[in-house]
Amino acid sequence: MSATAPNPSPRRPRSLTGPRRTLIHTLLIGVAIVMLYPLLWMLGSSLKPDTEIFTHPGLIPDALNPANYAEGWSGSGNSFSLYITNSLIVSIGAVVGNVVSCSLAAYAFARFEFRGKRIWFGVMLGTLMLPMQATLIPQYTIFYNLTWINTFMPLIVPKFLATDAFFIFLMVQFIRSIPRELDQAAMMDGANPLQIYWKIILPLMRPALITTTIFTFIWTYDDFLSQLVYLQQNARFTVPLGLTLFLDKTSGSSYGAMFAMSTLALLPTLVCFLVFQKRLVEGLATSGMKG
Repeated sequence: MSATAPNPSPRRPRSLTGPRRTLIHTLLIGVAIVMLYPLLWMLGSSLKPDTEIFTHPGLIPDALNPANYAEGWSGSGNSFSLYITNSLIVSIGAVVGNVVSCSLAAYAFARFEFRGKRIWFGVMLGTLMLPMQATLIPQYTIFYNLTWINTFMPLIVPKFLATDAFFIFLMVQFIRSIPRELDQAAMMDGANPLQIYWKIILPLMRPALITTTIFTFIWTYDDFLSQLVYLQQNARFTVPLGLTLFLDKTSGSSYGAMFAMSTLALLPTLVCFLVFQKRLVEGLATSGMKG
């Protein structure tokens, strides 16, 4: 009888040696500093007088000028809190619309069988390659006929119609990773498709929903072109449009105040990312596990 060879023990991943780990950490810190430099420069410029922002481009100001924050908060004709409030209204409305409509559309594509399902799913994915500028004029014509120009409606209402194909695709992949046995068990207990969606699918989709929330909030909050096209009065301006009021080619620009308000404008997106960072990584990692 021939002796069977013992099973080889699984290899443990090699740990980085001291010099190699130091080199990798040094490179990562260097890349992080390069990426953070524009933000640090903006923060330093927000504390400089206007005359020193471009003449002394260093990070540390020679003389602190915190008055830029007071000037920027009330120096654009309206309190800057108005622009932040407008941005939050638009962003939160877009988040609610995307979470509701995209999850329902994804549930239909992932769980139901209907005529032309593959064709419609392909058409939906095809809209990802359609640039926004190609549909801007037709959409503007529609909203103009609806008398929605200079309101928040063009920026919020389309989100309730599942127009963001990226999030639909993200949720479809996530729902496909949920076992169908859960649906079947709920159907045996008398649950209808809407109840299955609300009580089973939606709670299990929390990572994908949080990912959708974060990206929708950041993209909407930072959007400039759509808000520039549809908003005309200063009282309706959002943060990106409010910052442009500090730039004036005729009477001079208040760069210190603009950089000060730009620094404050980063806080909502920064807080949103830091609070949901763990869920964001989880949502991206678990989506697409099942084709």
